[in-house]
Amino acid sequence: MAVAIKDTSGRPAYECVVGRSAELSELLNAFARGVRVTYLHGLAGIGKSTLLVTFAQRARAIGAKVVSLDCRAMEPTERGFLNEISILRGESISSPQSAAKWLGSLGPQVVVLLDNFEVYCLMDTWLRQVFIPRLPENVQLLLSGNGRPVLSWHIAASPAFSTHIMELGPLSQAESLELLASGGIAENKAAPMSKFARGHPLALRLALEAADKDFHQTVSGSDFHRIVEDLTKLYLTDIRDPLTRQAVEAASVVRRTTLSLLQAMLPDASPRDAFERLQGLPFIEPERDGLRMNDLVRQAVGSTLRAADPAGYQDYRRSAWRQLKAEAENVGISDLWRYTADLLFLIENPVVREAFFPSASAEYVVEPARADDFAAIDAICREHDPPSSCESISLWRRHTPESFRVVRGPDGLVSGFYLMFDPALIDPAALRNDPATRRWWEHVRKQPMPAGQSALFLRRWLSREHGEAPSSVQAACWLDIKRSYMEMRPRLRRVYLAVTDLSAYASAALLLGFRPLQDLEIKFDEVVYSTAMLDFGSASVDGWLAGLAAAELGVEIDALLDIDAHELVLDDGRVKLSKMEFDIFHFLYQNEGKAVTRASLIENVWGYKHSGSNVVDATVKSLRKKLGAKSSSIETIRGSGYRFQKL
Repeated sequence: MAVAIKDTSGRPAYECVVGRSAELSELLNAFARGVRVTYLHGLAGIGKSTLLVTFAQRARAIGAKVVSLDCRAMEPTERGFLNEISILRGESISSPQSAAKWLGSLGPQVVVLLDNFEVYCLMDTWLRQVFIPRLPENVQLLLSGNGRPVLSWHIAASPAFSTHIMELGPLSQAESLELLASGGIAENKAAPMSKFARGHPLALRLALEAADKDFHQTVSGSDFHRIVEDLTKLYLTDIRDPLTRQAVEAASVVRRTTLSLLQAMLPDASPRDAFERLQGLPFIEPERDGLRMNDLVRQAVGSTLRAADPAGYQDYRRSAWRQLKAEAENVGISDLWRYTADLLFLIENPVVREAFFPSASAEYVVEPARADDFAAIDAICREHDPPSSCESISLWRRHTPESFRVVRGPDGLVSGFYLMFDPALIDPAALRNDPATRRWWEHVRKQPMPAGQSALFLRRWLSREHGEAPSSVQAACWLDIKRSYMEMRPRLRRVYLAVTDLSAYASAALLLGFRPLQDLEIKFDEVVYSTAMLDFGSASVDGWLAGLAAAELGVEIDALLDIDAHELVLDDGRVKLSKMEFDIFHFLYQNEGKAVTRASLIENVWGYKHSGSNVVDATVKSLRKKLGAKSSSIETIRGSGYRFQKL
C-alpha cells in the first residue's frame, strides 16, 4: 500500500544554501556511502536546520524518502517516539521493531532526520541500543543538535551501523559577503557587517534586518552569544509599534507561543494580530504546535526584559503558567508532553533545572548493565558500602538484573551505577529479603496510593570515585532517572530512596519535594541509611512540575493550605491538621469545584473501597470547625459527598 509521508519540517524548500556547498556535499556523500548514522552538531543559529532542509530536498530529488522529526515536539520516551511515527503512518505503531520495519518499507532509500536533538538527550541510549540496531539496511539517520555527541556516538555501539560525526562551523569571510550580497547589501556596507557577525548565519540575518545601522564597531573575540545579543538589541530599537514589541517580549519567556498564551499574557491586545506580527519576524519559526523564537534571540530579549522590567517579566511568566496549567488539565497523554516541556521551560531555579538538565553529565553515558558489568558494580559497592548492604544489592541481580543501569565514562569503563524498580513488578519475597525495600513496602501498604498509581524504589546509586556524594556521575544518573519519571507519568506517585548522608542533598532535595521519613531509617552493619520520599501528588509528575514552577514564580496556588506544613492558612493565623484531616482536605482542594463522593474520597485518599464508615463525615465536621469563618467552603452534596469552593 502506498503511503504518503508528510513533510513536517514546516520550512520552505531552498535551491541552495549560501556558503554551505562543502558541508552539503559531505552530507550527501555520507548518504551515498550508506553511513547509517550521521551526527551534525554546531552552535545554536549556525544554520544546521537550514542545511537539513536543503539536504532533504536533494535526497528527495534522487528518489529517497525523507521523514523529518523535530525533537522539540516529541516526548522523550519510547512511547513519545512511537506516537510520532504513528502520526506519520496514520495508524498506531506499538513497538520499536514495528516502527523500524515500517520505515524500511517506505522505499529503497529512507532517511530519518531528527532535528534539535540536544533536547532529546533522555533518549540517546534508547536510540543507540534499542532502535538503531533494529533498522533495516536501507534506513539511515541524520541527527542534528547544538552540543557535541557523547563518546558512544563516536564508537559504534554495534557493528550493525556506522557513524559519521560532522561539525558545522561559521561561514568564511567570502561566504558571509556572498550571503549579504544576496540580501541586497552594497559591498562597502557588507564588509563591516560581515566582520561584526563573525560568520554566524543568524547574526548575518539579523544584520540584514538592521542594515541601516553603523557596523564599523568591533566585538572582541568570537562570542556568538554576545554578537547575537548586540544585533538583537539593534533590531529591537527599530520596532516602534508597541504591540509588536510586547509580542516579542511575551514570546521570549515561553518555550512556544500560541494564540491562547498570547491572549493570557497580552489581555488587552488581539491575540491573532500579535500572532501574525510575530510570524513576520526573521527570528520566529512556525511549528505545528505554535511559534518558536530562536534560542539565542530569546535569551537576548529575555535577559534585556528581565533587567529593564523585572515585574513585567514575572507577570508574563505567571500569566503563561496559569494558562498552561489550565490547558494541561484537559489534554490526553499523547499531547501532555508539550505542556510538561512548557512548564519545565518556565523553571529557572538552577537547583530544579539541574535535576532535569545536569550541566556536567555530557561526558557520561547511562545504559542498561550488561552481564560483564556486575563485577565492576560489586567492586564499587565494596569500596563505599558496608558488606551487608553490598550483599543486599548483589541479591537484586538475581531478581531483576534489568533494573541496574551503569554510567560509562569517556574510557568506556563503568564509573557508577544505580538500581531502581517499580515494587509492584517485583516478587514480594524479594522485597522482604532486603531491609530497605521491606521497610518501604510496609510504608506503601500502611499508606496506600490511590488505585492505578505506582511508586519507584531508587535502591542505590554510587560513583566509583565519589560514592553517593554529588558528582558528575550522580548527575548523569539523575538525568536518566528523569526518563523513568516521564515514562511512568501520569501514574507515578512516589519515589523512595536511601542515603547515608542526607545533609549533602538537603537543600536540593527539599526544594524538589523530597521529605525525610524519620521512622524509616535502615541499618546495614553499623551504617545508618536515611529514607527520603517524594510524593508527586494526585496529578503525578506534571502536577509536581506545575507546583515547582508556581513556587518559583510566587503564584499562590495553595493560599488556604500549606501543603508542606499540613496547616490551614487563615486570616487569624495557622491551624494544624491531623493526617486524616489533611489527606481529605488536600484531595477536596485539588478537585476544587467538583463534587466528590464519600466512596471516591476513601478510595483516592486511602486506596481501598468504601466500607460504609462515617470516617469521612466525622473528619469533614472537624475540618469545618477548624476552618471557622471559611467552614462553608466545604459544601455538602446531599446523598453523595462534598465539594470544595474557595470563598
